[in-house]
Amino acid sequence: MTAAQTIQEKPFRQFCCITCGLIYDEQEGMPDEGFPPGTRWEDIPDDWSCPECSASKGDFVEM
Repeated sequence: MTAAQTIQEKPFRQFCCITCGLIYDEQEGMPDEGFPPGTRWEDIPDDWSCPECSASKGDFVEM
């Protein structure tokens, strides 16, 4: 099994903004923010902020 196969088989996760409750779902992505379906949390830039309340990426917790 290659590293790429291992990454692809990893289950998708969800992250919740602790300020407003917005959910980021890796499986769905966030196309309006430029993140197509399947975009992993670690692939979102660290300077990204919540589109609903402007909280930082660090204000999201894994569900």
